[in-house]
Amino acid sequence: MIERLALFTRLLDDAGPGERLRLATQQIQHAERFGIGRAWVAQHHFRAAEGGLPSPFVFLAHVAAHTEAIRLGTGVVTLSLEGPVRVAEDAVVADLLSGGRIDVGLGSGGTPSSFTPFGLDAHDKATLFDRKLTLLRAALEGGDIGGGARLYPPAGTLADRVWQATFSAGGGTRAGASGHGLMLSRTQPRPADRLGATLAEVQLPIIDAYLAALPGDRTPRITASRTVFVADDRDEARRHAEVGLRRGAEGLRRSGQVIPDGDLDELIRATDTHVGTPDEVAASLAADPVLDRADEVAFQVHSVDAPHELVLRSIELFATEVAPALGWPGAPASTPARYEWSNA
Repeated sequence: MIERLALFTRLLDDAGPGERLRLATQQIQHAERFGIGRAWVAQHHFRAAEGGLPSPFVFLAHVAAHTEAIRLGTGVVTLSLEGPVRVAEDAVVADLLSGGRIDVGLGSGGTPSSFTPFGLDAHDKATLFDRKLTLLRAALEGGDIGGGARLYPPAGTLADRVWQATFSAGGGTRAGASGHGLMLSRTQPRPADRLGATLAEVQLPIIDAYLAALPGDRTPRITASRTVFVADDRDEARRHAEVGLRRGAEGLRRSGQVIPDGDLDELIRATDTHVGTPDEVAASLAADPVLDRADEVAFQVHSVDAPHELVLRSIELFATEVAPALGWPGAPASTPARYEWSNA
């Protein structure tokens, strides 16, 4: 049974940058209207075709001013590229402005060419991530971050709202040992020797590693992102999927993934896309064993990337027809979020 729903968005609407921000805000507002509990936004530097949102905490602070209760998370901040103290400071300020609704999702990256403008080497991303994660945790937990300095404003409970995205069992172990949430991607690459593996076959071992490493006093937090496009008409859904998935598949191929260039049904299978009418999408998602072990499903229209009005309709259909068919109990009574201060 799906316990929680989340909207996941990259800013990819067919519009200029300012309009993309406006449309994404509307989509998150629409998700809140239909009881979606969280919205994740992806950070991407430099490239409009990848999402074009370099400053997610700035955007989420804006969204917080235009929403009331929906949680707002970064999915993800590429920590390897960022100053960890600055990430902590920006997260805390956004958390204060939102009334304690921020969740901090982190990843190591990302597009290799994005490292060059930061004076970094993509081959060092794992080492960079580990080192910067240590400093970020110290900052959020109120520790000495150098020269006797401590984070101000203090982070409150934000250290308990950190998530890690990973493609590997080793990353699952790191997230679990840290007591963080686990984020699973819709674009999980397949190992070179297992190109035909299903998404579940490569992600279930990550979940196992995460749970094995998680301290006994910590509650598991697992969110699984999935490409979902729901429409009233099957042919309309598939027409938009044909265009978007072929374009998205080209991007995945450029990043080194092996995606077959077959008919639409083969492409849907290869990209783990759930597309069609509410009944079709519910049946497709019900066959995904990862969702049986995740407590949150984060649905996104990428790489279908339908027009804005159809994205809004997909959100509505998912919340009102698909998710209830999968056992989602519906949105809880809305209560204002409350920020908890720390004396650390």
